[in-house]
Amino acid sequence: MSTKPPSLTERRKAATQLDIARAAAELFTERGPDDTTAEDIAQRAGVALRTFYRYFRSKQDAVAPLLAGGADRWRAELAAAGPGTAVPTALERSIADSLAAADTEAEEGLRWTRGLLRAAEHDPALRAVWYRVNQESEDRLRAVLAELAGPGTDPLELRLAAAAATDAIRIALETWAETDAPVHGPGSPADLAVRCLRELMGGMRLLAPGSGEE
Repeated sequence: MSTKPPSLTERRKAATQLDIARAAAELFTERGPDDTTAEDIAQRAGVALRTFYRYFRSKQDAVAPLLAGGADRWRAELAAAGPGTAVPTALERSIADSLAAADTEAEEGLRWTRGLLRAAEHDPALRAVWYRVNQESEDRLRAVLAELAGPGTDPLELRLAAAAATDAIRIALETWAETDAPVHGPGSPADLAVRCLRELMGGMRLLAPGSGEE
């Protein structure tokens, strides 16, 4: 499944959005969403307020690129597995790898997510952004799984697998954010997500004997 590389303009736009998202996450973690304004976020990010509103509709919406970044990388890694790879195996490996926090950037991303999920407990608009990001990821994941599974796979099974994988990560991150568990080892996002995935996919035919799982 080939995709056209982003243009320079698209890369600059994405970089600006991510700068704004990080500024919003910092302020939400420091002050909470109620005590943060769009003007505060724009100032922290070093952009004009009109630039903020060019990209985002609200202060809560500003953190969407930060919350979505991990899912984007995960789907790209999953797609790289290639057609013919057993779907359950590919899902478990890619989820474990994407949440393993193998470098400083990945660890930082998980900590930002923890802070935002804690802030979202008291902010319905921020929770709505989190749920929207997950729904969009699930929708995009279905196309990736269809490529991996190949023609003739039951569309309902693919839809269920996409929902299970997305929810496994969502529930794992939410559960982890409620604790002070580390980013590695027992109780970490990767550990919890693999547990969730196995439970959620346990009854699917994609896991049945002869499905190609290794």
